[in-house]
Amino acid sequence: MPQISTKGAEMPESPIRKLVPFAEQAYKQNKKVYHLNIGQPDIKTPQKALDAVSNHNLSVLAYSRSEGSEQYRQKIADYYKSKSIYMGPSDIVVTTGGSEALLFAMGSVCNADDEIIIPEPFYANYNGFARASDVKVVPVVSRIEDNFALPPIEEFEALISPKTKAILICNPGNPTGYLYAKSEIQSLVALVKKHDLFLIADEVYREFTYDGQQHYSIMQEKGLEEHAILIDSVSKRYSMCGARIGCLVSKNKSVVSTALKFAQARLSPPTFAQIASEAALDTPQSYFDQVIGEYEERRDTLVRELQKIPGVKIGLPKGAFYCIVELPVHNSDNFAQWLLESFDLDGETVMVAPAAGFYSSPGIGLNQVRIAYVLNKESLIKAVAIIKKALEAYPNPK
Repeated sequence: MPQISTKGAEMPESPIRKLVPFAEQAYKQNKKVYHLNIGQPDIKTPQKALDAVSNHNLSVLAYSRSEGSEQYRQKIADYYKSKSIYMGPSDIVVTTGGSEALLFAMGSVCNADDEIIIPEPFYANYNGFARASDVKVVPVVSRIEDNFALPPIEEFEALISPKTKAILICNPGNPTGYLYAKSEIQSLVALVKKHDLFLIADEVYREFTYDGQQHYSIMQEKGLEEHAILIDSVSKRYSMCGARIGCLVSKNKSVVSTALKFAQARLSPPTFAQIASEAALDTPQSYFDQVIGEYEERRDTLVRELQKIPGVKIGLPKGAFYCIVELPVHNSDNFAQWLLESFDLDGETVMVAPAAGFYSSPGIGLNQVRIAYVLNKESLIKAVAIIKKALEAYPNPK
C-alpha cells in the first residue's frame, strides 16, 4: 500500500477542532453545546464590509495582484499610520489569512531544520506551520503562576544556536491573552539585534486590550527595520474570520520580495474578500470601543465565575479574548471529550480546547484548557456552571 509522507504523519491535529466529531454526536443527542473552544466571535461584521461585496460592480471575478491590490495595500498602510506604524504599500504582501502570512514568513527566513524560538503556550497552528515548513520549534515555557509573562530573556538567549533564525511572539497572546509590555518587547528587540535574528510578531489581536492598557508593536521600534516581520489579519479585528485575508509586513526588502515569490506561486488572495476587507478599514473607532467594552465585560464575567470553582487557576488576560484555565484533572483531553460524550446539565454541555496542543514541550499543559470568551455573558455564566457540575461528577478528576 502506498504510504503517506512522514511530514503528513507528523502534522499535529488541531486541539481546537479535533473534538468536533464528539460535538456533532452531542448534537445528535439533542444536547446544546456552548462553544468555548474556538475564537469565532459572535460580534457582527461591520455592515460596510458586507455591503461592499453586495454592491460590487464587477463583470469578471478576476485574479488580483499576487501581493494584493495596490488600493487595498495603501489603505492598510494608512491604517498602520493611525497606529504610529509607518509602512508603505510596497512593505505589505496580502495573504490568505494570517496563517498564510506565517507560512510565508517561515518559508522566507528559514531553511529546512532551522529553528524558531517561541514562548509557549502559543497558537497551536504554529506547530503545524513549522512542520509544514520543515522548521523546528524551540519552546520557552511561560507559566500560569506568572500570568504567562515573557520568560526571562536569559532563557531565550540560552536556546540560541547556529540554526536559530527567529523569535516568534503573539501579542496579545493566543491562547493566554497576555499583553506584552513595551519593556518586554524592547528586551526581545535587543536580543534579536545582538544575535542578528528576525523578530516575528503575530499582532492580529492588536485592537483588543483591556484595563486601559495599550498595545505596543514591534514596528514602533526604531532600528529594527531589517529584523521585524509583522503578521496581521482582518479575521478577529472585524469579526471576519471567513474572509481569510491577512498580510505580511516588513521593511526588509529581501523578506518582502521573497514572500512575494511564495505569493506568486499561489497566484492571488481572494478578490471579494479583499473588497470586504478594504471597506472594513473604514470602520469607525466607535465600533471598536463598543466591542472592546463588551469583551472586557465578558472577560470579567468569565474570570469571576471560574474563580468560584475550587481547584481552578486562571491566567488573567489583558488582551485578545482567550484565557488558559488550569483544572483539577489529570488530562484535559479526556475531560473535554467526556464533557461532550457523557455529561450534560439539563441537556446542555460545553466544548473547550485542551491546552496541551498549545505547547511544544511534551507533558506540559495536560491539566489546562483554553477558553475563548466569545459568547455573551449569560451563556458564559451557564457554561461555567456546567463546568463546575462536570468537575464534581467527573470520575477520578484528580
